[in-house]
Amino acid sequence: MSAAWRIGVDAGRCIGTSICAGTAPEHFRLADGVSAPLADVVAPAEVILDAADSCPVEAITVRDATDDRLIAPED
Repeated sequence: MSAAWRIGVDAGRCIGTSICAGTAPEHFRLADGVSAPLADVVAPAEVILDAADSCPVEAITVRDATDDRLIAPED
């Protein structure tokens, strides 16, 4: 597992359900009806993957900060 992950949210795709903020409030917040990560680069945490996998429109991406490999959402 990598030492750091990069979290992204596609604001154009996000529909503001706040599932991510409810699942991982230490990593996501809702601002103006759209999700936003609290930090761009974070230590790996299972709850971040849970939030990304729970997004109904797959607006959240989690990538390896070192090699940019997509970690979530899973295909």
